[in-house]
Order: sequence, then structure tokens, then C-alpha cells
Amino acid sequence: MKIVPLSDVPHHASHITDWLWQAFGAGTAREFYDSIVRSSLNGAEFPVTFVALDENDTPLGTVGFWRCDLISRQDLWPWVAALYVDPPARGNGLSEALQQHVIDYARARGHEKLWLWSTFGGYYERFGWEYACKAIEFPDIDVNVYSRSLR
Repeated sequence: MKIVPLSDVPHHASHITDWLWQAFGAGTAREFYDSIVRSSLNGAEFPVTFVALDENDTPLGTVGFWRCDLISRQDLWPWVAALYVDPPARGNGLSEALQQHVIDYARARGHEKLWLWSTFGGYYERFGWEYACKAIEFPDIDVNVYSRSLR
């Protein structure tokens, strides 16, 4: 298994878009997620999409490094975002590997802290994330915000 920027394997962009839309896109057009994924192909600092691939170049999971993932907390950045592991690949540590990949990527770029949000608790704490606060995801979803020191 290897984790690479989607910009290195752009032929997987549509697949990643479908995953994100199906996992996170309730009530949102697929084009919204396509826009996010496509914007990560242009080589800018943000967003960056990473994809985990098996030895046959089959996508196993994805994660993003985003400037903003929570409109109500634009004071916090950067974010681990859109973490998704394909169901057949779950239970083998891939979620942790994807998180760690973004942590290492952000640290190498001089960031001192990372953020993520979730609608549930008890998962990310296992990987060293600390609960920071409650917040609201648009339009009215209560979420937990977590931080991770990179020092």
C-alpha cells in the first residue's frame, strides 16, 4: 500500500469524487465534490487530496489537507478533511495511516497544529486527537472539533 497525492494519479479523480459525494454529500450536488477534487489537482498549497493505493493501483481510501473544512470556524486551519476508507479496506489501520500522512505532510510544511471535525466522538481520540470544542456545520449540524499538535 502507498499513499500519494491525487495529482500523481489523476485518473482516480472521478472515483474519489464518487466516494466523497456518497459518504458526505447528502443534499449536495456531486459537482460540489468534483470541484473540490479537481481543485486539488492544480498544485496549489490547498487543497491537497491524497489517495491510498494497493499494489494493483486500486484506490483503498482518501484524505484531504484543506484550508477550511468548517465554515463556522474559519479561524482554524489547516484541516484534515474528507477521510474515507473503502469498506473492504477497513479494519487494517488505513484510517490511521491516512491521518498520519497528512500530519507528516503538514508538519513538513511548518504547520504547528491540525484540525478536524466529526459528528461523533470516541474515534479520533484513539489516534491522538484532542477534543477542542463544539461547533456547527452548515446549515445546522452539531459537530465535535478536534486538534492535533504537530510539535
